[in-house]
Amino acid sequence: MTYDPEDVVVLSDWTFDSPYDVFRNLKVAEGYYNYNQRTVGDFFKDVETMGWDAAWSKAGMWGRMRMSPRDILDVTGSEYTYLMNGSPSASNWTGLFRPGEKIRLRFINASAMTFFDVRIPGLPMTVISADGQPVQPVETDEFRIGVAETYDVIVQPTDTAPPVFAQSQDRSGYVRGTLATRKGMEAPVPPMYPRTERGMAAMGMGAMSMGAMGKDGDMNMDSGMDMGGKMAMMSGSNDKAHGQMMMNGADSGMNKMSSDKATMNEVPTAGRPISHGPDNHGPGAAMVASSPQSRLDDPGVGFETANHRVLTYSQLQSIEGWPDKRPAEREVELHLTGNMERYMWSFDGKKFSEVDGPVKFYHGERLRLILVNDSMMDHPIHLHGMWMELETGAGEYRPRKHTISVKPGERVSALITADAPGD
Repeated sequence: MTYDPEDVVVLSDWTFDSPYDVFRNLKVAEGYYNYNQRTVGDFFKDVETMGWDAAWSKAGMWGRMRMSPRDILDVTGSEYTYLMNGSPSASNWTGLFRPGEKIRLRFINASAMTFFDVRIPGLPMTVISADGQPVQPVETDEFRIGVAETYDVIVQPTDTAPPVFAQSQDRSGYVRGTLATRKGMEAPVPPMYPRTERGMAAMGMGAMSMGAMGKDGDMNMDSGMDMGGKMAMMSGSNDKAHGQMMMNGADSGMNKMSSDKATMNEVPTAGRPISHGPDNHGPGAAMVASSPQSRLDDPGVGFETANHRVLTYSQLQSIEGWPDKRPAEREVELHLTGNMERYMWSFDGKKFSEVDGPVKFYHGERLRLILVNDSMMDHPIHLHGMWMELETGAGEYRPRKHTISVKPGERVSALITADAPGD
């Protein structure tokens, strides 16, 4: 698509405190920065809408899991200042344009751990690129951008000063800027969405198990599932290295070979059995998703009742197919695990220092990476130096991404050509 000027919009989060102090606070009290905990009043609101039995069952389920349905982001707007191109909202970053022009905006999430929901109220956006790779144009009103992701959009303002608005996924804060025909113009700040919370339906967990589901949907804690565990490295939503997750982890039980390539590529990934066991769920995994599902057409928590268009991965299609047309020769299944209460994050239940060696990619091979999110947090997984062809059902027009945000209880897969030597 043609366009006139272009601007880069870098979204980030900033704390004036020492990151070591922030980390310590999370280790001492995982919900330290969450000022949106449920109250007795919230319980009685549930009683009004759900009935006593369902509300009591819901409260008991979360209580036994020792988790909060409002645990969306670990560090919130109570600690972070959100920035747009290095400027807070009060500084009003401004992108200039002439009336009638089409503007290309490249949004980059350079935050430490914040997911942003981005919109330009009243102005449609046409997505033309994801992670720097061209995609077939998709018109939308809003998109969620995970840590390390990028989206390029084209807009054509009719107003002289439309706002650019990015609110945090947990609705605890925002940053705004303005597209304007001259400096000094300021767009009104749009309202934030109401606070949200996770539910089993929103997470797509199915029968999520930490033992077995009891009657009325209650969770029965299994004594074999260790809620203690050891400290695990952060992965995804809690990664201080801007989501740059190298594919390192335990290779025991994860590298699965298949002698029947045709069968491997004909059976939908979501329909194959997943691997849960001691080899890939160590003490750092407080739970497992017993029925993970593909949720590529789900915009995510907080958008369950949205009455406008929100971008999903299922809408992304590449312009040209990847040159390597070979089917996958091998599958690697990697579980994203953690213990939210103790702020521990891991791959396959093991922190980085505990693994025997890297997940092995053989130079030149064609493989399928399966990611299963066994935690209740969104995790952006970045493959350094290679592209992941996200299997969305688009056939050879699979979108190519270097970062895939995996929702709680979700299972996704991507084809990879291991064309970059080294770790």
